[in-house]
Amino acid sequence: MVTPLPASIDAMTAPLVFGYGFAADGTVSPLSWADVTSGRLKEFSRHWLHLNRRSPEAQTWLTRQSGLDRIATEALLQEDTRPRSTRHGPGFLINLRGMNLNEGEALEDMLALRMWASETALISLRAKPIQATRDIEAKVKAGNAPSTTGGLVAALADALTDRMEPEVSRFDEQADQFEDDLLDPGTRLPRSKLSELRRRVLQVRRYILPQREALAQLVREGTQSGLFSDHDLLFLRESADRVTRLAEELDTIRDRCTVLQEQVIEERAEVMNQRLFVLSILSAVFLPISFVTGLFGVNVGGMPGVDSAGAFAILVTSLAVATLVMLAIFRWRRWI
Repeated sequence: MVTPLPASIDAMTAPLVFGYGFAADGTVSPLSWADVTSGRLKEFSRHWLHLNRRSPEAQTWLTRQSGLDRIATEALLQEDTRPRSTRHGPGFLINLRGMNLNEGEALEDMLALRMWASETALISLRAKPIQATRDIEAKVKAGNAPSTTGGLVAALADALTDRMEPEVSRFDEQADQFEDDLLDPGTRLPRSKLSELRRRVLQVRRYILPQREALAQLVREGTQSGLFSDHDLLFLRESADRVTRLAEELDTIRDRCTVLQEQVIEERAEVMNQRLFVLSILSAVFLPISFVTGLFGVNVGGMPGVDSAGAFAILVTSLAVATLVMLAIFRWRRWI
């Protein structure tokens, strides 16, 4: 099971979440924000900066000191994005989405990871912590980082997909449980739970479908760019295929939820019809009784049996016989 990120990481307001410089001899050095602003990045053959998009300092550096043009900076800083991949000048603008694994937040509120990738730089931005970036950072610290910027991008795409798969499987398990509950006569399945699961599935699917297209576009354009090696492209294709499978699984779960909702509605309608049928039978049985008792309850002269001591017994017996006859007719017609 995925362990949520601590809430304290989400509260971090520093402009640089983490950064690393990669020397030509393979040496990896952690970077501070002072290193970034002082121009020390030129000492490395390439670097990876993971920035806090909410930080005004990070936004200022990106627009004034990063060396990116206005189109690139606006694309990286815009508020609402969908997954996409666009070749721009010497690099790529890439937007991908990851599951929100932050403690106390909705899983389906998927988080955006924006990236600028070129031969010498990978600049990634996020508004809230994304566990997949921490996964790749751990590889960098352990000395297992990819040797190129394209490799880092492919690794990030793969890590984002890795984090999605268990959560989609959990959606599938919930749908299985709901199906079992529906078959259990002693369990009442609330429609609200089905609606909630379907809503969450649709919300995740809304971002996974364009992510598949973004990765496929990255593979197509990355083939001729020189930024991605054949191994990187293989990783990206695999990530795109896995995202496609996840989208298909979400479609299946959505359809199962729809079928379950229809079955719940049908069962409740059937129960209601049965209750209405019983009430209709009772109304039909008591209709002649109500008519006769209402008729004999009229306080006017000339009513038969008023002066007879056995009239009441005869009336009650007649009503009982009429009731039995009505029940016999219903039984003969197989209505009861």
